[in-house]
Amino acid sequence: MNFFRSLLLIAALLPLAAQEPSAYERNSKGWKNLMPKPSLKGWQRGAIPPANPLSPETQWKVENGVLVCTGDKGHDWLFYKQDYGDFILHVEWRYTKLDGNPRYNSGIFVRTPADYSFWYQVQIGSASGGYIFGVGPGEKGPQRFNLQKEMKEQRVKPAGEWNVTEVIARGNNIQSWINGAVVSELSDCRTPRGRVGLEAEGFRIEFRKILLKPVK
Repeated sequence: MNFFRSLLLIAALLPLAAQEPSAYERNSKGWKNLMPKPSLKGWQRGAIPPANPLSPETQWKVENGVLVCTGDKGHDWLFYKQDYGDFILHVEWRYTKLDGNPRYNSGIFVRTPADYSFWYQVQIGSASGGYIFGVGPGEKGPQRFNLQKEMKEQRVKPAGEWNVTEVIARGNNIQSWINGAVVSELSDCRTPRGRVGLEAEGFRIEFRKILLKPVK
């Protein structure tokens, strides 16, 4: 094992940096509960990409107050039927643990138009969850971006454990906060408003809290 691999191993064994409380923990007042009812009223499914056929059977359901994505009906997203601009979105989630070491995959969308013409996603996969990527308006049309390499640290817990993600959108700035710290930040978001939503991409994932608080 060379010197640099040794450093990486030591870093992986060290505890995470001191955690700060979530915005919801600091002040639990003023939040809107977006957790859907079993009917999924107020929410809508959309195909990814939009030109793809949407499965006639939903892979989203509510069981005992928990929103479950079974992950077995193709690539789509479930989005709330209201546009938001500046806000904090608080989401608590976990994957169902599988044998082996699969690359768990899902995401949290913010400021994404219902037609999916542009999209902004916080990746909540396993190996490098927390970074922001997507497609936004560019000078010559839609422009893809990916902030994975700029991610500050990896804070996603192993499959089977609950994670807390908060996405903070203010003006042109979007931050991704994972389990105690901001890990990714987009400073030039050119889409002022859009939908919030959740991604289905092949894995079973559960959501036990979805809260939104408008901010100024």
